[in-house]
Amino acid sequence: MAAPAVLAGTTGRAGRPGVKFGCGSPDPTADQMEVAASFAAQEARFAGRRPDAAAINVDVYFHVVAQSKSLTDGYATNKMLSDQFKVLQDTFGPYGLTFTLKNTTYTIHQSWALDGDELAMKRALRKGTYKTLNLYFLKDLGGYFGYCYFPDNVTSGSEDFYYDGCSILYTTMPGGSATNFNLGYTVTHEVGHWFGLYHTFQGGCTGSGDFVSDTPAQASSTSGCPVGRDSCPSQAGVDPITNYMDYSYDTCYEEFTSGQAARIQSFWAQYRANARDDPDVATPPAPAAPPAPAAPRPLVPSRPHPSAAPSPLFCEMPAIS
Repeated sequence: MAAPAVLAGTTGRAGRPGVKFGCGSPDPTADQMEVAASFAAQEARFAGRRPDAAAINVDVYFHVVAQSKSLTDGYATNKMLSDQFKVLQDTFGPYGLTFTLKNTTYTIHQSWALDGDELAMKRALRKGTYKTLNLYFLKDLGGYFGYCYFPDNVTSGSEDFYYDGCSILYTTMPGGSATNFNLGYTVTHEVGHWFGLYHTFQGGCTGSGDFVSDTPAQASSTSGCPVGRDSCPSQAGVDPITNYMDYSYDTCYEEFTSGQAARIQSFWAQYRANARDDPDVATPPAPAAPPAPAAPRPLVPSRPHPSAAPSPLFCEMPAIS
């Protein structure tokens, strides 16, 4: 199964008493790291001789999943959504990536809003093909800020196909209530995983780290914005605390590296660019009632998968201009 890259939990983004924060994904699988190493070698061979990167435009669907039409129950405002989309555009735009927001859906569902029965929710709501980005804004993620799935060899219509996408705690959106993490950069971090990027602290001070040559080695995730932190003093460079793939405060984030931009191109070309259009598979009609919940996924054993809840209320809204 495609490995999720999650923002919080065991690999927390930052700490606060009694609450887990950060990207709670397991580490990439051995197979995924082998692919990343292959891309790194290929990119190194063509360094300085690589043609201009192809422009990438990604169709996006926003899905707001709340317990009621109240902001406190997860019902994000239009301004939060429009500001979030602007952050997505602004943070990836300098690297040749643009996004088209195709539509925004609103769903009232007591269980799904709390990240219950992820597969049933995504079977009902997911739109597009494997190159379409689906973002699910939920009321609660069990202590996580967000999680997403690395690109992989996925068959259209399979469970892994439906799992693809990013789930985001709605309070991390611009104007949300997640202190130090409410400028919308959780989406940037998670979409970085969707494009194939690992954490900058992957692997610590030894080995190949995140397999990107221009992100300095980093022993552990960052808390706050400690300028000049050097957790791997025997390695070149200080910790990349301003990189979107670390766990710094939102006010600290500034950039991806050129190596990360090249890695996005490699993963996109390999796994997503040529996704087959199959609207009958990619956009199923909403079920009259959610399917029975799938068994918990072994990759994230701590994540709840409660029993099916009453039928959800669906509402589709026009795209944000």
